[in-house]
Amino acid sequence: MMTRYFSAILAFLITALPLGAMAQDGYAGSWQLNMQEPVSPILREIGTFHDLLLWIITVITVIVTALMLYACFKYRRKKGVKAADFAHNTVIEIIWTIIPIVILIVIAIPSFTLLYFEDRIPEPELTIKTTGYQWYWGYEYTDYDDLEFLAYPIADVDIDESKGQRRLLSTDNPVVVPVDTNIQILIAAADVLHAFAVPAAGVKKDAVPGQLNETWMRIEKEGTYFGQCSEICGAGHSYMPIEIKAVSKEAFNAWAKAQGGKLKPKTTLEDKGL
Repeated sequence: MMTRYFSAILAFLITALPLGAMAQDGYAGSWQLNMQEPVSPILREIGTFHDLLLWIITVITVIVTALMLYACFKYRRKKGVKAADFAHNTVIEIIWTIIPIVILIVIAIPSFTLLYFEDRIPEPELTIKTTGYQWYWGYEYTDYDDLEFLAYPIADVDIDESKGQRRLLSTDNPVVVPVDTNIQILIAAADVLHAFAVPAAGVKKDAVPGQLNETWMRIEKEGTYFGQCSEICGAGHSYMPIEIKAVSKEAFNAWAKAQGGKLKPKTTLEDKGL
């Protein structure tokens, strides 16, 4: 019986884990166990920090499990071991106080570095304001005149997988951005709390009514990348997708022109008399 169960578990691991390791471009694949393939420096930094934590957690888990198993077998009642008559050990207490402090310091340094990297917005080359509604997104390219639109999810019956469309992920108006460009994203909400999240780009920021939040991304690979609202914002929460198409800078300029968007002239404080 145990052999049969073990064989079934082993077969599951052999068939499922390879599938889980296969990262898809722009969305989570079936049985995917790890993060999406990074297409931005932010997600690469997040992945590096994640790998550090994974090693630390694994080592702690192995050591604690080994100590528990050792204690269970060595001091089991059947063996007739007599319990010790002392309750404290100064050396051990110092060790298990110092070691967690060291671990926290090791975690804190890259953690604060990552938080600063995510919060520091490099000189933006393009700014997009996104507004969350129940239950769709609105986008405004603030560097252009008359370039704004709403993005609604594509209905299930209209999904065309041959065009790369995905159920609950594709929208009727994708957000088009140029690759290798520092993009500032201003995030707001018109009604309730939302959250703008694009995992492949390492972007996740709350959209709060009456408050303007900001984040940034720099997509380095052309392609289509999906996200969703990551805040439980109501009945249509699961139908609030984000679709971003990263194209070359030339293709982006052509798209913006085709949309009727006219690039605003750059102004400085001196131009404004300040």
